[in-house]
Amino acid sequence: MDGLLLVDKPRHWTSHDVVAHTRALLSIRKAGHFGTLDPMATGLIIIALGHTTRLFPFYSKRDKTYTGRIRLGLATDTYDAEGKPISTSCDEFPDSSRLRAVMSGFEGDIDQVPPPYSAKKLNGKPLYAMARADHPVSLPPCRIRVHRFRMTDYQPPDLDFETSCSSGTYIRSLAHDLGKDLGCGAHLSELRRTEIGEFHLDEAHDMDALKRYNEAGRIPEIIIPLENLLPEFPKIILNETGSQRAGNGNLILPEHIIKIFPPHLKGRRPQAVGAGETFRLFSEQGQLFAFGKRAQDHQALHPFLVMAPENDIQ
Repeated sequence: MDGLLLVDKPRHWTSHDVVAHTRALLSIRKAGHFGTLDPMATGLIIIALGHTTRLFPFYSKRDKTYTGRIRLGLATDTYDAEGKPISTSCDEFPDSSRLRAVMSGFEGDIDQVPPPYSAKKLNGKPLYAMARADHPVSLPPCRIRVHRFRMTDYQPPDLDFETSCSSGTYIRSLAHDLGKDLGCGAHLSELRRTEIGEFHLDEAHDMDALKRYNEAGRIPEIIIPLENLLPEFPKIILNETGSQRAGNGNLILPEHIIKIFPPHLKGRRPQAVGAGETFRLFSEQGQLFAFGKRAQDHQALHPFLVMAPENDIQ
């Protein structure tokens, strides 16, 4: 079973919980997620099934969109509602005009320090493990991009917002840093992920829906097939010899190519891994089984990611 499953993660579930539940529900061994969500957060998580787990490098850097709520007046050690207070309570809140102005200052390329309680690793150890052992450390800031950070409603002390940002952005840090700049402290109280790249929350299914689809034998209806993924890369149909060579990681020559289809961008740009143009390699039977790049002489293709062993190619 190969493809992507779009899931609406429940609150207080870890991303690993969703993966483990999906494995058990579908009775499959190989599944993984393409981007974690904090346990307190809900919303879109991409579950990869079977050979599709190998596409992680293509999806791990996609932009994300979130909606959520920030509570002004108190900072916490985890930067969210589940942490301990690290500031005195403040009941003097900014007006809407100042709040919008300060929020706009976070848009663009900024340096952001990950929260002390996060899965970010230092010397192989996650920060949360060191923080829980009373040895918190701060990592150097990471360069991120916030495309949009806008207020959608404001009923002090609660600020509802929407943000679109690059991969690697911590919304908890965004909330915490906003509170610092405002001088009143703040923490993230609610978060919901609504988009990952081209995928949207309204296409996702909650855990109860997954169970119903599975009991009805209809899970294939909601899996995005491997062959439909990454349409922004040109599609190449190979003959039998070309398929065998690609499956073994050997160079593909012009005589192995039956047809080349142009990419379907639809407003998207290719997000290749590494330098050079990337191609999706299909067998004559329509199976996507490898990805290739142009060789140095530009007359051949070099398979750099084979989805399945050659003897799996039908």
